[in-house]
Amino acid sequence: MKLLFDENLSPRLIASLADVFSASAHVDRIGLGGASDTDVWEYARQQGYTLVSKDSDFHEKSLLHGYPPKVVWIKCGNCTNKQIELILRNKAAHIKSLLNDPDVAYLILI
Repeated sequence: MKLLFDENLSPRLIASLADVFSASAHVDRIGLGGASDTDVWEYARQQGYTLVSKDSDFHEKSLLHGYPPKVVWIKCGNCTNKQIELILRNKAAHIKSLLNDPDVAYLILI
């Protein structure tokens, strides 16, 4: 599964989740740190990524524009990197279902 982590998530998640989401990237590591949401959205769309963020911005974009890209919104407030890692690991099957379902544009993880 090819995920693109927004800058509000730690780049360390790429390594810690490599066994589950091996084709993932972080916006900072691909030269999009500080880029606009529109630029990140377009990059994800063109490169086939699913966006992962703790902000509602990409979820709102998906409501307006549909997909691609699909969006995973981690709606957990202040949580540690380890907690985010566990959320994504525990919901990997749900994320895979999102990617395979042509009728669903986003997934909210709480």
